[in-house]
Amino acid sequence: MEEFQGTLVSDFWGAYNTVVCAARQGCLVHLLRDLHTVDHDQKAGEHWPEFAKKLRRLVGDAIRLWRATELSSASRQSRRQRLDERLHELIATAWEDSQAKRLVKRLRRHRHDLFTFLDQPGVPFDNNLAERAVRPAVIIRKNSYANRSQQGAEVQGVLMSIYRTLKQRGHNPLHTITKALADDVTTGTLPPLPAKSTSAQ
Repeated sequence: MEEFQGTLVSDFWGAYNTVVCAARQGCLVHLLRDLHTVDHDQKAGEHWPEFAKKLRRLVGDAIRLWRATELSSASRQSRRQRLDERLHELIATAWEDSQAKRLVKRLRRHRHDLFTFLDQPGVPFDNNLAERAVRPAVIIRKNSYANRSQQGAEVQGVLMSIYRTLKQRGHNPLHTITKALADDVTTGTLPPLPAKSTSAQ
């Protein structure tokens, strides 16, 4: 299986676990949102507030460290290491609350994917960019009253993926697709997707 050489930034949906990639970053905003949801859930147990407080502080401190550009290298490294230690302590604690146990299971599975943004420049701590990227496809699906068929969904997925890839690589999607179809008619072979435009680099 071909490996994605970059860092996959995603929420914690299980399907992403099958993606082979160089590194991962779990969306911390989704994690905080989950805490907020349980905070307002009547089923939250008496031990939930303690767990939620520790996890919320851990995430908040990680984001603050990311924003603290004035720290020395030694200070940053010390705080970064302490974040890993606190995460380990949080996971190792025998929490009695069922919601805490559920999230600890997630933290244990993604323990190496939570602070990647602190170690790799340019990696965000949320997947907002990805969600904004898929929003046009969701709007199209909503306005057209869904895809009507499995084949329609697959075709839309392929077309939107090609369109978005071309746009991100600095090409005019409509012009590039039109030219590719013309080449296919002439040669009988579709050309590969063009590489990133030098003007977009």
